[in-house]
Amino acid sequence: MLIRFSVENCFSFLERATFSMIPGLGRLKKEHINARKHGVTTLKTAIAFGANASGKSNLVKAIALGKQMVVNGTLNGQKVTYAPYRLSKDAPKQDTRIEYEIQAGRKNYAYGFVFNEERIVEEWLYEITNKEEKMLFERSDTNTFDIAPLLHKNTKAEHKQFLQFVAKATPENQLLLREMIVRRVRENVEDIRDVIAVYNWFEQSLKVLLPNERYKEGISTELVNNEQLHNIFEQLLDYFGTGIDGIELQDVDVKSLNVPQQLLEQIRNDVFAKRNARVILQTSENTFFFSKDKGALQIQKFMTKHKIRGTKDYEFFDTKDESDGTNKIIDFVPVLIDLLRGNNVFVIDEMERSLHPNLIYDIFDIYLRSATDVQSQLIVTTHESSLLTQKLVRKDEVWFITKDENGTQLHSLEEYNVRFDKEIRKDYLLGRYKAIPRLGDRDEALACIKLNTK
Repeated sequence: MLIRFSVENCFSFLERATFSMIPGLGRLKKEHINARKHGVTTLKTAIAFGANASGKSNLVKAIALGKQMVVNGTLNGQKVTYAPYRLSKDAPKQDTRIEYEIQAGRKNYAYGFVFNEERIVEEWLYEITNKEEKMLFERSDTNTFDIAPLLHKNTKAEHKQFLQFVAKATPENQLLLREMIVRRVRENVEDIRDVIAVYNWFEQSLKVLLPNERYKEGISTELVNNEQLHNIFEQLLDYFGTGIDGIELQDVDVKSLNVPQQLLEQIRNDVFAKRNARVILQTSENTFFFSKDKGALQIQKFMTKHKIRGTKDYEFFDTKDESDGTNKIIDFVPVLIDLLRGNNVFVIDEMERSLHPNLIYDIFDIYLRSATDVQSQLIVTTHESSLLTQKLVRKDEVWFITKDENGTQLHSLEEYNVRFDKEIRKDYLLGRYKAIPRLGDRDEALACIKLNTK
């Protein structure tokens, strides 16, 4: 789970801003709190509101940037992905700082790094306990590493030497956390369980969806063989009023695919490189599943079924035949099911796109009612003010994002003296919490329009 995230000098963030998933003092809706782990509890959801250009998307992009640097890294000879605050004279010359406090495996960790486009300036990994923070490794601005705690966990001389070699050989533009995975340290030493747990959280648990991205992981890959998931998928599509009577994966001949040969070969290699691997390819018109069946490449196309009136027959639709709203729901069903499976942190930007307000409310309501015994988190940015009600969420689950001459700022509804029975949507739209558009002089705007459109 995500405990806290902080960012400084990145996108629209100039000063350090901290986003927290730690519950406040409120006692209502205790079912919205994940189980305590080493003295730390986390919230199951957070909803961030703000005006256009306030920095909502930049919060999500900053979280995604850190994940990308851990999971994908930087190629040798390439510059580090660096996006400093640009509206200050000195900021583009200064370093960016990103830090995550997370619950991974059975422990709590703080992992972060400071960087610019040339190199990683600092990097650190700490285990957080009830009493102290225990350093696991640190990287200084001279690209030297203190890995003494990791060396202590490995007793054999050759294992210690291997760890020291990997640290020393880590390029200036690469994170040590990723380098330990690339260098297959896990296979060559006794114990780097803490490093593996943190890396796996970034790779497997943290899932970031930007507005035009579709969820390409999760239960969609298992619909072929899992009848229960198939039934749940269809039930939710029916509940959300899509008009879809069922789904089906139809076999497709590789010769009929309008896919570049180079991409097809890459998919084939990915499928056969891993045991039981499935690859999803989503185009503007279709969704295809690639898998291995008896040594051959199997291709299946995701189709929706609609009953033909007056008959027992069905008409099959490609995803391009469905509305944008229906396709959005089709994307969210796997998100919802994977949330309820647990150990997933979804961060979604502009969740409301193409969705009716009632559907967004229901997705949250279903998740929060169903996840009482599940460790999971749903963090979204949105303009949808119908979610701003204490009937649905706690005060500490609501965040407001604003921007001034010092860049983007974050603050929580928990900071305001709001009664538990207060309806907060109206006050938000009236500007009490600041995170609404600041409009200019309407008469001046109308006069300008008239003058220039004669």
